[in-house]
Amino acid sequence: MPLSVPSRRAHSLADVNREAYIYFGAGATVAWQMAMPGVGRGVAEHSRTLQRPLDRLRATMAYVYAVTLGTDADRARIAAHVNAAHRPVRGDGYSAFDRDLQLWVAATLYRGALDVHALFAGPVAPADREAMYREAWAFGRTLQVGDEQWPPDVDAFERWWSTQLERLSVDAQVRDYMHAVLDARHAPWYLRPAMPLQRFVTRGLLPPRLRELFGFAWSERDERRWQRFRPWAPRLYWATPRALRHWPSAYYLGQLRKLG
Repeated sequence: MPLSVPSRRAHSLADVNREAYIYFGAGATVAWQMAMPGVGRGVAEHSRTLQRPLDRLRATMAYVYAVTLGTDADRARIAAHVNAAHRPVRGDGYSAFDRDLQLWVAATLYRGALDVHALFAGPVAPADREAMYREAWAFGRTLQVGDEQWPPDVDAFERWWSTQLERLSVDAQVRDYMHAVLDARHAPWYLRPAMPLQRFVTRGLLPPRLRELFGFAWSERDERRWQRFRPWAPRLYWATPRALRHWPSAYYLGQLRKLG
């Protein structure tokens, strides 16, 4: 079982996203997003991630950090950048300004935060779940999603999430794109040694149905490795100095602020 120490449990979404462990959940969150057909087609047909992976990482993490850790000025700045990037993203049956698709993307960022927190610190305490969920609505506000679009509370969100799962599907184009994202050949040389672990954790965090949709193999050996990984990963992570664990959030927020 994952390490569960009450003092390490987050009380807010900011507490979760400040920790560098969120990078372990990045691949799974992207997979959830891509499994919604309109999002998947839009990304596969317009994203420059494979050509410029660091630019995409920088943009995504600046967005996450600005929304949950930044100031109002940071959120306004990142909203302007995201809107500019979204303007050309439209095609047959999708648009980056589709508020329902934006809600799905925002919801995956919230759900992904819960999953990595569960892995590294245990489930979010029930007393904190409602407030943390309301914090996640800020992901939508920096897009075109109104607060009224979100299910009104955590229980309603869980019901909504379950209904969305029935809408998920992955075609060959999206499947190939997702495999390419996790392929070390497209990563900078200094990140390539970490890609096998990233691929493994991505597969481990996804439920069986999503693994099947993306064609991700998962063997009995993988399951045994995952059960060994789950208790050791948090122990190693929490042994890392806080300054290193929180460095990415400070760095990417600083880079965003330099953009003016």
